[in-house]
Amino acid sequence: MFGQVVLGVAGSPRVRSLVTGSGLSRPVVQRFVAGEDADAALRAVRALAADGVRTTLDVLGEDVTRPEQTDETVASYRDLVTRLADAGLAEGNEVSVKLSALGQGLLPDGPARATERARALVEHAHAHGVDVTLDMEDHTRVDATLETLRALRADFPRTGCVLQSMLRRTPGDAADLAHPGSRVRLVKGAYAEPAEVAHPAKKDVDRAYVRCLRTLLDGGAYPMVATHDLRLVRIAEELLADRAPGAAEFQMLYGIRTDQQRRLAAAGHVVRTYVPFGTDWYAYFSRRLAERPANLAFFARSLAHA
Repeated sequence: MFGQVVLGVAGSPRVRSLVTGSGLSRPVVQRFVAGEDADAALRAVRALAADGVRTTLDVLGEDVTRPEQTDETVASYRDLVTRLADAGLAEGNEVSVKLSALGQGLLPDGPARATERARALVEHAHAHGVDVTLDMEDHTRVDATLETLRALRADFPRTGCVLQSMLRRTPGDAADLAHPGSRVRLVKGAYAEPAEVAHPAKKDVDRAYVRCLRTLLDGGAYPMVATHDLRLVRIAEELLADRAPGAAEFQMLYGIRTDQQRRLAAAGHVVRTYVPFGTDWYAYFSRRLAERPANLAFFARSLAHA
């Protein structure tokens, strides 16, 4: 309920204008966003590597409204991948992309064209030794995104995807993706979803998360355990205790629970930080505020003391 309310308020054009137009919000945004360009992203990659933490880089932007925006997105990702490789930072790091940023929502042939653009990006990344994960968006995009995933994995089986435990359909999707070599980032979900498609209660979302994690592990997939919920982190550590090293990895967002990221890395786990960057940060920032009351309180305190 808290998240739904915050996302509802954040969706107001007036609120968006106030937040993005105020210089007071920038220092707070910098907690969750690495910067506005690829130089800032590469600095974050190097800093995290010093702590033994890998990265997945996200060029911020989604729900494009014009085809030319998709070309800009693809060009930005291609440049990022090339720069990672040229800097010797390709190994162990990856990029994440939203298909809505590649025109998935543009009629009449958005999903097909987004798949074409994603294929070109994945092919370029593969040639430079960089993995790609397809981000998941709201429930209306799940089928199209999984269809793109299937098409890409025919030639690039390491292409990753994301499943959201809040969606009622996800245990079935997890079972379909539970096979060796299948890279799946498992999250709770951060979109405002109707109760008919999503669990409204946290306890049900958490139960589904653990169920899906077990399904992926038992099927030989490679789960990417993406959560800041310390109870779920402990459960995941217990499930991994008697499995081969490297059976899964932990993922957390840039600027959140950095102490836990370092602890998990020091314990020998593969840890990856989701590092977003770019100027189109508002939608991403809003979802971070909606995830935890503590994030919203931090934002409010920072503005009050600015």
